[in-house]
Parts: sequence; structure tokens; C-alpha cells
Amino acid sequence: MGVTITPAMVGQVVVSGLLAGALYSLVALGLALIFGVMRVINVAHGTLLMLGAYTTFWWFQLLGVNPYLSLLVSMPLMFLLGVLLQRTLMTRVVDAPELSSLLLTFGISISLVNLAQLAWTSDLRSVEFLTGSYLLGPVAFSKARLVGFAFALGITVLAFLFLGRTKLGKAIRATAQSREVAMVCGINVGRIHLLTFGVASALAAAGGSLVSVIVAIQPEMGQVWTFKSFLVIVLGGAGNYPGALLGGLLLGLVEQLSSLFLTTQVSEAIAYLLLVVVLLIRPTGLLGGRT
Repeated sequence: MGVTITPAMVGQVVVSGLLAGALYSLVALGLALIFGVMRVINVAHGTLLMLGAYTTFWWFQLLGVNPYLSLLVSMPLMFLLGVLLQRTLMTRVVDAPELSSLLLTFGISISLVNLAQLAWTSDLRSVEFLTGSYLLGPVAFSKARLVGFAFALGITVLAFLFLGRTKLGKAIRATAQSREVAMVCGINVGRIHLLTFGVASALAAAGGSLVSVIVAIQPEMGQVWTFKSFLVIVLGGAGNYPGALLGGLLLGLVEQLSSLFLTTQVSEAIAYLLLVVVLLIRPTGLLGGRT
């Protein structure tokens, strides 16, 4: 006999989906920024997330620093690394065919992963800081996922406020809309590209720091997050920043709900089936193109 699906079980997976979706949205927002502003396909995005996760792990392991406080370290470090990558490598492929950026970032990803394996091996590591769950009626809220959700949502909201309310954020959005018009208006597009890649790298690092408290980490973990981030921005709309938020929450819900009714292997495929359906019905994503 099959397992009886109860409202409590559905409520549990919806909660789990929303908690996971906020992290997807945070990480995918950085990828959406890079693609929207620079038209660059960055497959090294998940690798920067991995480096952010290891930054948190080592600060916790060696110095006993609260993993959430390590965001104050991992985000600036990855911002600086992103700026360095943009200034030395990525600037060469901004106006090149998209295949060039794809190959370059793939090479960057492989190099960073290999360096991480050389430095830290491929052993699974974890930050054992916040365990257990809060109970609200029949629904359990994982402490690590709930706190991660709060931080991810807070950082995402701050990113949206930065893009919508600050002069620099408006310059980034203007460059995403039309690089030529932005240049005519006196915006230093090269500087915007530099800052955009840095901010996107910092967002990836924030995701990595939060993930390190939830699951075990290892050097190749970034690949999965890169694929999911691409899935999120395609669902929400390439270069559409609110779409990244919607796409992330939707992906989290679809993954968790499908795991309730289907086997693990099939539920993994459901998310990609959703991607195919969205591309067939609405190729520009649920919220359309760039904003």
C-alpha cells in the first residue's frame, strides 16, 4: 500500500521548499546580475559559492567564528576575487560571442576546483553549528534552514534596495537596459562591469556561507548550484531580478513537492521538465526579460 499523503506532510514540504527557494534566489540573483549587465554566461558562479562555503568552514574550524558572522568575511573576500577576475580575465570576453565567456568561465571553474582539491582534498566537511528543529504544530522548521532563509531573504532584499534606490544600483540597471545609452549619460560602463561581477561574487559567497551550515561541503559542490541558478533565471526571466526571486521559490517548491509524490530520482528530473515546459510556453521566462 502507498503512503497516505496528509495535509501536515504537504505543509512540511511547502515550508521546506520555501526555505530552500530563498537560497536558490539569493545565489541566482548574482548570476542574473552578471548576465543582465554584461551578457556573460558565468559557469564559475557556483565555484565562487564553494569558496564562500570553505571560507566559513575554516573560520569556524580554526577560529571558532560564528558561521553567520563569517558572512562579513566571505562576502568581501569573494567581492575582491570577483573584481580581480573581472579586471584580468572577464573584461576580455564582455563583447565576445557568448561561447567565449562560457569557455573562459568553465576554465576558471575547473582551475579553482582543482586548487581547492589540492589545498583541502575532496573529503566532505561540515559546519556543525546549528542542529535540530523548531516545531510549530505538526510542521518542523530546521533551525539551520530557517536562519539561512532569514539571512538569504534579508540579503536579497538589501540587494533589491541597492539596485532600486541607490545611484550606483540605478547605474547598474541602466547599463543592463542599454550599455550605449548608459555611456551617453556619462556612466562609466567598465566600472559598472567591475562592480557588478564583484557584487555577484559576494552574493554567491553569501549563499555558500549559509549552505555550509546546512549540508556537507566539498570542492565540486558548486556545479549543482550553477545548474540550479541557470534554471532559476530561465524560469524567472534572463536578467530579470524579481524573476530570480520568483524562480528560486518556485524551484524550491517544485523540488520538495515532487519528492513527496515521486521517487528521489524522478523528482530531480521534474525541475528540469519544468524548465522545458516554461521554455516552450514562455521562452522569456515567467516575468519576461531584463528589468
